[in-house]
Amino acid sequence: PMQVNHYFDDNVLSIGLDNAAGHHTVGVMNPGRYEFSTSQHEHMVVISGTLVIQRDGDDEPQLFSEGESFDVPAHQRFQCEATEMTAYLCTYLAG
Repeated sequence: PMQVNHYFDDNVLSIGLDNAAGHHTVGVMNPGRYEFSTSQHEHMVVISGTLVIQRDGDDEPQLFSEGESFDVPAHQRFQCEATEMTAYLCTYLAG
């Protein structure tokens, strides 16, 4: 079954799904700044819009636009700024 996730007073919404390729969420963020923490390794792809990401170990925030991707290791916090309405795909990886 699909699972709908609500974060930050519904400024970030995602729908979770499991299929042969693993566990994923597809989500949308309103413009704003958010802090997330990971329980698993996450691979994020920006579908539409832009995200400015600051992970532990990054010297400075990095901008990711449509079609670009980034990874966040398990058990890490990261800062995320959606500079416009943004859609993303998150794939949860083992390890």
